[in-house]
Amino acid sequence: YPWGYDSDNGPDQWHKNYPIAKGRHQSPIEINNKDVHYDRSLLPWFASYDPGAAKTILNNGKTCRVVFDDSFDRSVLRGGPLPGVYRLRQLHFHWGSSDDHGSEHVVNGVRYAGELHLLHWNPKYSNYLDAVRRTDGIAVLAIFLQVGKTPKPEMKRILEEINAIKTKGKEAPFPNFDPSILFPKSRDYWTYHGSFTTPPCEECITWIVLREPIVVSSDQMAKLRSLSKNAENEPPLPLVDNWRPTQPRYFRMVSASF
Repeated sequence: YPWGYDSDNGPDQWHKNYPIAKGRHQSPIEINNKDVHYDRSLLPWFASYDPGAAKTILNNGKTCRVVFDDSFDRSVLRGGPLPGVYRLRQLHFHWGSSDDHGSEHVVNGVRYAGELHLLHWNPKYSNYLDAVRRTDGIAVLAIFLQVGKTPKPEMKRILEEINAIKTKGKEAPFPNFDPSILFPKSRDYWTYHGSFTTPPCEECITWIVLREPIVVSSDQMAKLRSLSKNAENEPPLPLVDNWRPTQPRYFRMVSASF
């Protein structure tokens, strides 16, 4: 089923073809201080990423994605709420049509300009598709993008490649990249159990949402918006507002490491 972010195929419609999208462990959610529980047993998290694992950058019509080699434990995330080591598979972005919205998670009523997701899977399962079917199969590290005056220079490397992947289906080599250069200074995080924010919306994700955003410039956000969600031979349509609205939290606990 072709899904997207327009009124006819957008988040309000997804559940018709992907019933789990109406499940009780859906993401994103709003994180409110009043509902958050400080958990002193939460450990710090660590990422050790091999820059040689970076392979390609692509525009799939839904987002800008960087793909990594995940055939062995080459780039991994561990610690925090995770039961073991998780392998980095890809990273991608969500953003708005203007700087005042675009993130998927909302913190105390604040929606950021964008959100970066680093997606990892649990190699105790035989492969990624198997991991997606397990409640502890996937771990996503989420980092907010906040528009400000002193943008993080590290974002430049990704945005330099945008011109090579302007239209849907375009892919370019993206070697030698260590995504940990994108991390903010603080390692503080919230964590909860949730789902993919795109169909089929499987409920298999341990979310690690970083408290501190990274700063990007308005120009950098505009660069993301210059991507087209259509293919080269179709009229250009800006790829914007590729975020899912917040979902009910129901009975879930959100824990904080701070």
